[in-house]
Amino acid sequence: IFGRPWPVIPSALVIAALNVFLFAYDKPWTASDGLRNWGDSLFNFLGVIDQPDLLPPWLYSGSVLNIGLLLGGLLAALLSREFGVRPAPVAELVKGALGGLLMGAGAMLSFGCNIGGFFSALSALSASGLAMMAGLILGAYIGTRYLIRENVKVIESGRLLFMNACEAPPRPAVTSAAFKLQPGIGALVFVLVLAGGCLYQLLGHGRLAVFLFFGVAFGAVLQRSRFCLVNAFREPFMTGASEHARAAALALILSMIGFTILKVTDLKDATEWVFPSFWLGAAIGGILFGIGMVLAGGCGAGSIWRGGEGHVKLWLAVFFFALGTSAMRRLLTHTDLIRQLGGPVFLPNIFGWAAAVGVVVVLMVFWYLSTAWNQEKQQ
Repeated sequence: IFGRPWPVIPSALVIAALNVFLFAYDKPWTASDGLRNWGDSLFNFLGVIDQPDLLPPWLYSGSVLNIGLLLGGLLAALLSREFGVRPAPVAELVKGALGGLLMGAGAMLSFGCNIGGFFSALSALSASGLAMMAGLILGAYIGTRYLIRENVKVIESGRLLFMNACEAPPRPAVTSAAFKLQPGIGALVFVLVLAGGCLYQLLGHGRLAVFLFFGVAFGAVLQRSRFCLVNAFREPFMTGASEHARAAALALILSMIGFTILKVTDLKDATEWVFPSFWLGAAIGGILFGIGMVLAGGCGAGSIWRGGEGHVKLWLAVFFFALGTSAMRRLLTHTDLIRQLGGPVFLPNIFGWAAAVGVVVVLMVFWYLSTAWNQEKQQ
């Protein structure tokens, strides 16, 4: 199971199904909510802010989901013998930190990262998801053009390019201790995750145990499949590869259908996860986030599970993402700029349920076909 990579498109559909079940249980998947809790907790610990009612990371559901995502990436990397602490050149570390800050700021302007503000929001038929998608495309284009220019200079100088963090990391030598020990350590991590869930249950926090297990499932599937929204938005501009974009389009259709069923049947409130950021906040936030995720080599969720693989650059991306979300949130609320980002627009209120679903399906089909055409054209 863990000796080979998992196919991207089926894995993306599994991610979409997990997102629907998570929404049915409580709320959709997002990474920025938990990362903001991490940033708030650090600032609170340092005395920069005074928020005595702030929940600690181990008791905040969004944070526990991210902890599970990190552990899921670590678990899958160990079981597949792909874990290893991987340092990076100083220039790459700087890009990781800058990318994290840009993603944090963009996520707060959009009221969510590329998972919560785009994937889950558009699944919930929020117009802010459409605006953020447009911003992500533009931001990814800007970031990609910078990387292409930088890589040309690197090639001309005769230096090696830094490995793309979206690619599967190399395994240790067969004769090494790491190769032999990693599956056993992975099994131990799995036991510890189960023990952590049982501990939450015994302490009366069974809901958090569910979030932990969802996070582990997300992390494991993403690590083995390498399904990556950064690749979905970046690769059409860089290499022309379209598999991740096509997988994202299909996954979003499935997620949207599941969300719509939950809303139409009144199992969830119709306007839940419809953010007041259309269109200005979502578009600008998407641009900043798109640039940041290309520079960092991972989005909010992607940086977390790849951090579980041992990428030092993405450790920095996660750290500065957390700081960026917390700082930007406070800036927006203290200056009242948060009211200038837009308003909530629920697509069924404009088009009706059937037409709103149709609009999203047509858009995703267009994304699927256009990226596939672009790949064929560049081959």
